[in-house]
Amino acid sequence: MTSHAAADRPVPAETDPGPRRPEEAPARPDGRPSKHRERGRLAPGWFAAVIGTGIVADAGATLPRQIPGLRDAATVLWAAAAVLLVVLAVGYLRQRTLRAHAGDPVQAHFLGTLPMSLLIVGAGTLLLGHRLIGTRAAVDVDWVLWSVGTALGLVTACTVPYLMVTRHRFAPDAAFGGWLLPVVPPLVAAATGALLVPHAPAGQARLALLLGCAAMLGLGLIAVLLVLAMLYSRLVHHDAPAGALVPTVWIGVGALDQAVTALGALATAAPSGLPAPDARGAAVLALLGGVGMWGFAMLWLVLATALTVRAVRGGLPFTPTWWSFIFPLGACVTATGGLAVRSGSRPLVWITVVVYVVLVAAWAVVVRHSLRHALLRARGSGRS
Repeated sequence: MTSHAAADRPVPAETDPGPRRPEEAPARPDGRPSKHRERGRLAPGWFAAVIGTGIVADAGATLPRQIPGLRDAATVLWAAAAVLLVVLAVGYLRQRTLRAHAGDPVQAHFLGTLPMSLLIVGAGTLLLGHRLIGTRAAVDVDWVLWSVGTALGLVTACTVPYLMVTRHRFAPDAAFGGWLLPVVPPLVAAATGALLVPHAPAGQARLALLLGCAAMLGLGLIAVLLVLAMLYSRLVHHDAPAGALVPTVWIGVGALDQAVTALGALATAAPSGLPAPDARGAAVLALLGGVGMWGFAMLWLVLATALTVRAVRGGLPFTPTWWSFIFPLGACVTATGGLAVRSGSRPLVWITVVVYVVLVAAWAVVVRHSLRHALLRARGSGRS
């Protein structure tokens, strides 16, 4: 991302959310090195690895066609995501770079990955973790992770846009997919919070949770559409994205499909908290509105795929932003699978299964490259 003439088009380098040496730190809008590069090596974008691993597990748990052994494998992935979340959270908190990242015009957006990682792991605890720790403990853990993740998600959804308006300044071609990250967490909170509705006390508490999730769905969806409009304008009026920017275009797919997932999850939870006529209306909205939004997501998927193929032909080196491929594919699985179950459409079932296979393959590729990337960074740090 750029800002005025002090840093003309350094976006591909700056959007790498992985650790760098201080001497490699990109300039801030005022030309000085970014503070977070001076103070620590762990950037918030690395939490996308937790999100990606967790969504593979969660999507496997909700797949409309279960494969023998899939649930066991998904449980292992959920456990791996939970361990990785703890490791990254401890490391990130110890380096005390939150304020510096919030003040950086690029890294501020990646702060949205922190609440999403909590929400995804929390949902996996409810869907899969109960097999290891019991249902009561799984519900309690999910309540904690969902509450903290939702609060942080609302903070990023409000604070980062405020900082963009009042503090950060951007060139006309600065928009990239990472701008979606701060406003997607409320969508994830809406979808994962719906899973907790049956576990909330009946009456006003359950109704408040259900309506609160619906409000977060509206908050996140409208904000996502606003950012997508800015991103599309950037794509049309300026050069096509290259390098580390390309994978972030996929975040639009994940945002739209997450809204579809949230609609379906809320419709499923509605009968336990709303009168029968309202619950039936929620079901109709989840199907018809969900299919319409899913169609828009498929349009963005085609665009993102075409841009990726174009970039691969020209050489697309690995950066940690490759994790931007994973969550959108996982959200596509949960959205399409939910529509398949709700509509009874067999083609949607098979589309879900095919996309899940692609998701697992893509996750394996990104994990391999990430481990190699981390090893090279560690060796470079040791030599320095």
